[in-house]
This record gives sequence, C-alpha cells and structure tokens, in this order.
Amino acid sequence: MCGFTQRSSNPMADSRLLFSLKFNQLEGVMQFNHKVIVRYKWIDVIVKIDNIRYDVIKLVNEKLMSRRGAGEHEKHFPSRISLQLTPTLQTDFISVSVSKSSNNPGREFEVERSIEGSFDPPNSLGLRVAGREASTMTMTPWKFEQSVLGYTANLNWILYDSSVGGREVFSTKPSRFSIMSPRSWFKDRYARAYRSFTRRGGVIFAGDEYGETVVWKIGKGALGRRMEWEIKGFIWLTYWPNKYKTFYHETRRLEFTQLLNLTIA
Repeated sequence: MCGFTQRSSNPMADSRLLFSLKFNQLEGVMQFNHKVIVRYKWIDVIVKIDNIRYDVIKLVNEKLMSRRGAGEHEKHFPSRISLQLTPTLQTDFISVSVSKSSNNPGREFEVERSIEGSFDPPNSLGLRVAGREASTMTMTPWKFEQSVLGYTANLNWILYDSSVGGREVFSTKPSRFSIMSPRSWFKDRYARAYRSFTRRGGVIFAGDEYGETVVWKIGKGALGRRMEWEIKGFIWLTYWPNKYKTFYHETRRLEFTQLLNLTIA
C-alpha cells in the first residue's frame, strides 16, 4: 500500500504486520449521474452521487499471507474520502450550490442483560431476585459533508470512532480501550453485523443514502458546448489493530485526479 504517511505510532513495527500492510492495494469506482435543465435566463447542471466504492484488495495468496504476515484481516481501511469537483473553464459560471450535509442513517441494535436467582431455605418465606436491563444504541460512524469554495464543490465522507466519544479516525490515534478491548468498535471489523466496512475491507456509498446534489448555474451562452470538470480525490487509509495483538497504528493519504466531460444540451 503506497501513499504519503501522515501519522504513525512507531516505524519499527514487527515484520509480520508490515508484510500484511504492504501487500494490499486500493481499488475504487466513482459513479455520478447528471442532468441539464435549461431555464429562462440560465442553465442548471445538476450532478448527483450514484455510487462511490473503495475496496482494499490483498496482493498475495492466503498461504503466503498466513506464513509471512499477521493475517489477511490486518490491513488499512478507508477513514476519510474527499472529492473536489471543479469546472476547468469558469467564464460562463454564475454560481454553485450544494445540498445539506447529512449523517449516514443510524443503525440501531439492542443490548439486553438479565439476572435471575432464587433462595428457598427451610422454614422461610424465600428470597427471589430478578433483574433486567435493555438499551438501544445508534451507530452513525460515517458522516457526509458538503461545502463550496469558489466554483468548487467539496464532498467529504469522514469516519468517526463511535465507541469513545465520536472522534475523527483519520486525524487521531486509537485509545487504549480501542486496542485492548475485544468488544471495541474496530475489533473484528470485517465480520460483525454492525460494521463500518464490507467483508473485503472497503466502503460503499450509494445514492439512496447520499443522494445530495451539486448544482452549477451557468449562463445560456454555454448551451451546446462541451465543458470539462476536474475531479480531484484524497483518500485517507488507516490501520488500527483488528485481531493482531499490537499497539501499532498509522494513517496514509493517497491522491488522484480525473477529468469529466459534459455536453451542455
């Protein structure tokens, strides 16, 4: 896994863990849909998120990973995704607007505990004890934010550590509780039902969850022209211990640029 290292707890991590972290790669797919609406005095170019998918894929087979590495589930995971959509020629642009930022829909699950007992000694009225506790937790690990700078639309997906106060994962280090506790949010993170990632270790942001749009208002002189947008992406990949016993953690950042051409018609 390449990329610029932003945070690292100890560059001298053991060789088995470094092997597992090295022989993985990030694969990504971004899909948007757009429509053009011609108004009386201007044109609206509307871009909507259809699908954002990033997966962390291992580059060696399971046998080699088991023999030389710390396990196939010890790998980086996406902790922040930032996309900037910018028109390269801005002479006919009037304004740009974004929808309201939102949280990933909360996922609720119940925790129930009960205690039962009885004590019936001879010649007594007896003693019975019963207790019960039920609670509902809502996990919202991913937050989606939109903002505008000039004619650039900024889209951000940020992962939060829901177990200890809701901290940004990409910019902080894990707490001792997160590392040591087998029940922490990031332990066994690819197998639990209420996980932040797919079983392959990636993320999927679909349009039905993040259906917000970006709208550029353009002068009618652009009608019929082919215009270009630049998509600039930044992806933060973090490693926190999953099943392996280690205090090592790190975050790396990758960058890419893609050009998108739209016909204003």
